[in-house]
Amino acid sequence: MGSSSSSYAPKTIYLDVDGKVQKVVNKTCWALVSIDPTMPTNSPKPHSSFIFFIMTNGPCEICVSLLSFSIFSSHRAFRINELKTEVTNRLAMLEKRVELEGLKVVEIEKCKNDLKKLRDEMTSRGGGRVNCPCKYNFDDGKKVTPRRDVPNYPKYTLSQETVEALKKPTFDVWHWEHNEMLSCLEYMYHDLGLVKEFNMNPITLKRWLLAIQENYRSNPFHNFRHCFCVSQMMYGMIHLCNLQEKLTLTDMGILMTAAVCHDLDHPGYNNTYQINAHTELAVRYNDISPLENHHCAVAFQILSLPECNIFANVDPEAFKQIRQTIITLILATDMARHGEILDSFKQKVDNFDFTNEEHVTCLKMVLIKCCDISNEVRPTEVAEPWVDCLLEEYFMQSDREKSEGLPVAPFMDRDKVTKPTAQIGFIKFVLIPMFETVMKLFPQIEEIMVQPLRDSRDHYEELKQIDDAMTERLQKVTGPSQEITARKQIITEHLRGDGEKQNRWMEKKR
Repeated sequence: MGSSSSSYAPKTIYLDVDGKVQKVVNKTCWALVSIDPTMPTNSPKPHSSFIFFIMTNGPCEICVSLLSFSIFSSHRAFRINELKTEVTNRLAMLEKRVELEGLKVVEIEKCKNDLKKLRDEMTSRGGGRVNCPCKYNFDDGKKVTPRRDVPNYPKYTLSQETVEALKKPTFDVWHWEHNEMLSCLEYMYHDLGLVKEFNMNPITLKRWLLAIQENYRSNPFHNFRHCFCVSQMMYGMIHLCNLQEKLTLTDMGILMTAAVCHDLDHPGYNNTYQINAHTELAVRYNDISPLENHHCAVAFQILSLPECNIFANVDPEAFKQIRQTIITLILATDMARHGEILDSFKQKVDNFDFTNEEHVTCLKMVLIKCCDISNEVRPTEVAEPWVDCLLEEYFMQSDREKSEGLPVAPFMDRDKVTKPTAQIGFIKFVLIPMFETVMKLFPQIEEIMVQPLRDSRDHYEELKQIDDAMTERLQKVTGPSQEITARKQIITEHLRGDGEKQNRWMEKKR
């Protein structure tokens, strides 16, 4: 606005600074500087213009401070607006990215669902060969889902009757739910002293058992109940053969753990199918025991999780040996190696040495094989449902093999096999020779395990005779009424002639 002459009289001005009125008196000349009222506000108070004066012939501390404060406030106001603009822009960019990523996820899920539908459709139509599905895709590096929660299956207090029954091959495995079977397995580990021997955390043992149960599929035969059946038979043989006195606690821990893990993630289709269909498992393991190798891999995937590692407190060198032996035992359950393993055991059994590591390892391989295929050792009412379950799984495979143009084994073909024909050969040429060889080392198993096998063989041979007689007579009939009459006659003759024998057989099995 200009400057005035130095002859001006002293003047008093009043400044409003931050709500406080300050009095300023000076005799010098002043220059007026206006502050543009359009400057953005930096406070909730309404903006008001004001005028202050700057000396023209000398500094004034208060005026300089006021000017500095004004410049600083203005700069801060503009800077805050710039930051607001920048933050707004960045948020907009992030929102756009999140939206795009969300669309991608939706598209991926849609593609997955489409692929699943396509796969199911191909399987149902039988068009094209579909690889045998496996829970574990090792290509993406996924492991078993860890269970960090405290296991919550109910704690069952086993009665003394149940505790004693668990030690016998006659144990009925059909009257137990999954949670009850888990409790029984947990009890076995405690009872054998394995929890103490391996310094297992009891909570870790629970988590491990839950992970095991969750990784058995709902197949007709190869399911968690089969796992429990094999493990309970192993526990029974340990007691029946007094293995606590002959083997180490480490050996028993290996036997029990191998039994629990021996069929993990079984897809319900055997090695023959895997190899003929060139499935992912067959390719991965070069057609060499693909299922058994997979069971081992899944078992140690579970044990690799800290919260499921029941051997976490075992010395690393000792664990290496435990791991190797568990793998050896699970691989021994491949029936393609049955003759090889049994012949090796026969060579050692007459001069068996429990201090010889090779002898003991061979015995453990035979023991897990016995337990794996021991259903016919059990009472008839327990054993027969397992035959139905196995045939159902066989028929599922043979149907699939037919639809895919693969070779079909006669003992799996629903059009050719019957329950008696399926069982007679297996009992006569596989089960009895193996259990009789084990009987040489442990004579006490004859009455409880070997004799029931002989009885089952006789039972199925009689059933086969009935089937053969019925088939022969039915070939001679000419009408439906004659067929019904012929069937009744055959059944009546059998009941009259063999009723007492059947009753004696049932009593023995019980």
